[in-house]
Amino acid sequence: MKTPDLSSVRALIFDLDGTLIDSKRDLIRSVNAMLVEMGCETLHEDTISGYIGHGAPKLVGRALGNGTTEEEREQALKFFLAHYEEHKLDSTCAYPGVADALEELRDLPMAVLTNKPVRVSKRILEGLELSRYFRAVYGGNSFETKKPDPLGAKKILEELGAAAGEAMIVGDSEVDIQTARNAGTLAAAVNYGFGTHDRAAYPADLYIDRLTDLATALRPAKP
Repeated sequence: MKTPDLSSVRALIFDLDGTLIDSKRDLIRSVNAMLVEMGCETLHEDTISGYIGHGAPKLVGRALGNGTTEEEREQALKFFLAHYEEHKLDSTCAYPGVADALEELRDLPMAVLTNKPVRVSKRILEGLELSRYFRAVYGGNSFETKKPDPLGAKKILEELGAAAGEAMIVGDSEVDIQTARNAGTLAAAVNYGFGTHDRAAYPADLYIDRLTDLATALRPAKP
């Protein structure tokens, strides 16, 4: 794969779950607690992991499966959100190197765009002492549409004062890569995380093992 020209990158938009934070265990526990509350069988963690990334309503809906009423889905979503709010930092932590990378990149305007509800997203970032690095944090309920629709990314770029060609979206799933393509930005994918990513169908411009690799790529050592 051709190495992309990263010299034009002036702004960064990060996904949250699976990119900056490892929140999988707390999400899985909250989904299974919701299923128990609704009288359903719990699901294997790998199954639930595959449902993450499209926002809480879709996560709950896919976990419940077909045959549920709108009222039941609303009840389940309400329980899930309340349970997750209470347990959002039980096991959730930043991935290795995230704080170091953000510190190194802090002169660039940075934002978070996640399909997770915005309020809990902000509280998690505050709890992990990462919120100070971001000029803006937006969630799945911040705009009329969610990723991969580019609306949120485009509004963030306006707020950051950056053109699409000067920005990069960093995520762990094909939703993030699609968002970047739809918004006209570069795309970086982490090799960790838990989002679904068909790399043949949705290739990124850059793949990184740790977020510090992104800092290195954008801040090459001077000769």
